Amino acid sequence: MSQAAFALRGHNPDVLTCIANLSNDEVFTSPEMANAMLDRVAAAWAESHSGANLWADPTATFLDPFTKSGVFLREIVRRLTEGLAADIPDLKKRVDHILTKQVYGIAITRLTGMLARRSVYCSKYANGQHSIAETFDSEDGNIWFERTEHTWTGGTQEFRVDPLTTEEIVVYTKRRCAYCGAGEDDYARGADLETHAYAFIHTDDIKARIAELFGGNMYFDVIIGNPPYQLSDGGHGTSAAPIYHLFVEQAKKLDPRFLSMVIPSRWFAGGKGLDEFRESMLADGRLRSIDDYLSAADVFPGVGLKGGVNYFLWDRDHPGDCEVTTHFKGWDDSRARRPLLEGGADVFIRFNEGVSILKKVVATDTGSAEGGLTLPTEQRFEELVSSRKPFGLETKFRGKTTRSADDVMVYQNGSTDSVPGSGGLRIWRGSRVAINESC
Repeated sequence: MSQAAFALRGHNPDVLTCIANLSNDEVFTSPEMANAMLDRVAAAWAESHSGANLWADPTATFLDPFTKSGVFLREIVRRLTEGLAADIPDLKKRVDHILTKQVYGIAITRLTGMLARRSVYCSKYANGQHSIAETFDSEDGNIWFERTEHTWTGGTQEFRVDPLTTEEIVVYTKRRCAYCGAGEDDYARGADLETHAYAFIHTDDIKARIAELFGGNMYFDVIIGNPPYQLSDGGHGTSAAPIYHLFVEQAKKLDPRFLSMVIPSRWFAGGKGLDEFRESMLADGRLRSIDDYLSAADVFPGVGLKGGVNYFLWDRDHPGDCEVTTHFKGWDDSRARRPLLEGGADVFIRFNEGVSILKKVVATDTGSAEGGLTLPTEQRFEELVSSRKPFGLETKFRGKTTRSADDVMVYQNGSTDSVPGSGGLRIWRGSRVAINESC
């Protein structure tokens, strides 16, 4: 076996840069992004291990629990192959040790399982004749996949007549998966289609499940990867619910030394059903770094992810402030080490430059001293405006039918419909609607 077989970065082009994404919620990670994340992990490992090299440790274990192309595992294998050369000089033995004892993955579909094994073992079968692993007995090796089914619950019970037997039967509609919230109408599929019931989050005991998959009481020093982002929730049109937070929460239950994932940045301030997740993340002092990309296209070209994406590093044993780095094409990176929750805020301040503005506002609001002067306490803007009734007006407000001298003009970005009871008054885009100041 030649050393050239492992010089994967020398390929021109790298095949994993040429694969189209599966969908907007199942996105392949580029080798560049995977290596940037691994660099973060390696630096944190060295900092907490007196400068030790993670890639020279033959006992360190790694898991990608939602592998697609296998890029994370492949790059880990490449680094370990170089780093363990002194400890295990024989190349064949070194590679076999890494593949059988240190690197593990859970594929999200049967196809990605074969793709990942091809990337890591150089064969879609771990025990195939072309595999660079020599001691696997199974075809999967340490990159596991088996079809998982959703667990349907809830829904509505209906009584219908079977058209073949004319007997009355019970049918359940609008049921959802107890683990991921997927709608039965969208994801109850035949054997020829993927269920998208991801094994990592479809269990009540992830530690026991991992032991079933890989044998024994498994422990992982590093969990890293790019989870699926969302599933259709059966709502109107293309409505979908996020699921990436479920993977983050499940990974924490495995108690790894380090955890790093690429996820949408919507969790910073919004996202359907993400309130508890956001509160948990912002209160978790073990979140040590966030690399935030304002445009997802800078990371995943051609993928429409509104709000950008980020990857984070979670360090189990060293809580503290978080290093927040903002990336945007054409801008210099903005970097600051700060708490995720600033005093006076209950959301994450995404831009480092906004923190100083917040502090000034909070100082004015509380009447604290600045420059030897005590600033007056003022009413905050959030107490005047709300999404439900901005300025005390319900969002369905469409103007008055009478006018008086005390009216204030309101500019409405509305339709051309007539105002009910206004005698034919029409509201045009940008027109003025009279209301009374006391409204």
